[in-house]
Amino acid sequence: MKIQEIREIIKLVDQSSLDEFLYESEGTKIKLKKNAKGTVSSTSETFDSSSIVEQPKQVEVKAPIVQEIPKEPVVVETAEDVVDSSLHTIISPMVGTFYQSSSPDAAAYVEVGTKVSSDSIVCIVEAMKLFNEIEAEIDGEVVEILVKDGQLVEYGQPLFLVKGN
Repeated sequence: MKIQEIREIIKLVDQSSLDEFLYESEGTKIKLKKNAKGTVSSTSETFDSSSIVEQPKQVEVKAPIVQEIPKEPVVVETAEDVVDSSLHTIISPMVGTFYQSSSPDAAAYVEVGTKVSSDSIVCIVEAMKLFNEIEAEIDGEVVEILVKDGQLVEYGQPLFLVKGN
């Protein structure tokens, strides 16, 4: 077992709620135990089956608890967050990548000010290599495009605001 793998195991155990961890594979035995002071102790023993007389190797590793800095949370606006109730929100029916056109060199399906009918295609959301055409579902005029071309979108995330006729 490589030292980097041992370090990764120590880090994972340190970040977990486990108090004790034991790993055995191909004659290698690693035992990790957290003590009350918040450090991880490690004992590694390697046995060679061809020579029983050999003394096991022991390694003591003390590692401080490493606290990861939390990443900034991703805020996903939902249909309930849109304030203007006179506008219809077209939401993403799935998680995927938002595209305004059928190909990079093609014109966008809609822009701000475009008149749409309920069966007008307004964009494509790609999910798992499938390109799903999203329809307006309302007759009206596109007032605002809420996402950028190529942006990842979540299920239920608002894509467009449409002023109904």
